[in-house]
Amino acid sequence: MDKARILVAEDHEPMQRAIRDILEGEGFEVLTVSDGEEALRAMETFRPDLILADIMMPRMDGYALYEAVRARREWVTIPFIFLTAKAEREDILKGKALGAEDYITKPFDPQELVVAIRSRLARTEAIRRVTETEFDELKQQITTVLGHELRTPLTYVTGYTELALDDLEDLSADELQEFLVGIKRGADRLTRLVNDLLLLIRLDTGRTAREFRDLATVHDDLGAVVERTVRQFESQAAEQGVVLDVQIEPDLPPVLICETLFVDALGRLIDNGIKFSLRDEKRVVVRARAKDGRVEISVSDRGIGIPPEEIPHLFERFRQIRRDRLEQQGVGIGLTIAREMIRLHGGDIEVESTLGEGSTFTIWLPVASKGD
Repeated sequence: MDKARILVAEDHEPMQRAIRDILEGEGFEVLTVSDGEEALRAMETFRPDLILADIMMPRMDGYALYEAVRARREWVTIPFIFLTAKAEREDILKGKALGAEDYITKPFDPQELVVAIRSRLARTEAIRRVTETEFDELKQQITTVLGHELRTPLTYVTGYTELALDDLEDLSADELQEFLVGIKRGADRLTRLVNDLLLLIRLDTGRTAREFRDLATVHDDLGAVVERTVRQFESQAAEQGVVLDVQIEPDLPPVLICETLFVDALGRLIDNGIKFSLRDEKRVVVRARAKDGRVEISVSDRGIGIPPEEIPHLFERFRQIRRDRLEQQGVGIGLTIAREMIRLHGGDIEVESTLGEGSTFTIWLPVASKGD
């Protein structure tokens, strides 16, 4: 196993030598420098596994070194321990407030130093392993889900296109229309996938948050917004034999919303309710009411329900529930997007579900104050 690499920034040469001797005796690879500026130059070629830095140093002190290291994305995970002769409470609090992993005061016991370094290295390694495992699992999920979601609509597009081209001269108008409808179905599904992935990027980069700040206004007519949103899904519901029932309490309190984002989030819940109405009684109920100082908009279906063990994972990215049985659920980011957009409003989405009976997703929003 490779030796762990320790960068020691210490301007007092006898202390430098003492620390190097202690750490090299413990099997570490050690590089010593005299101040923060030398440390930053050294890190361009020597990537340490941990940094041990005195606070009081010439040119660039330990605090400035810490901030410079954390400003570089590739160095942000390197554990950092402050080493100083100053033991004033203010200095300790400052080091901890910056986020340093530990703070050791001089004079120190050599074993204390070694234990602190080994514990921080072990913790960093444990985090790295967990992160790599989670990342590998996420990559596998994305590969599986996107592979399926891309192949299925592309099959529609390429399949119907090839059929049409192979027998174009003999196709009737009705047959050609059927092929074009199939092509459009596949193209629409690909478009939704691309748009959702782009929206997820906008959420992650803060662009959607800026859009909310720019466009959000206080609405006294939330009931009308909800009703308009439901009406957008009437034809989809009718095609699947689903009855849409809207129940809106009169005189709802005002709420601060960006209508575009709110309608998108609510629409995703309604769309899910329609898709998962797989039992005989196909009904989706959308309710809006005031309750406990907030406004709730719920979407209830009488579908197949969700296993209790899956409910905590519903809003995870690329998480799919029983993919082998539920082809229509999509790529697994719709609920993630919906919750993130509602959280921009200061609210959240909650879920209740009984397996075999149905599910209720509830958006709640805070009542707008006069200053909003």
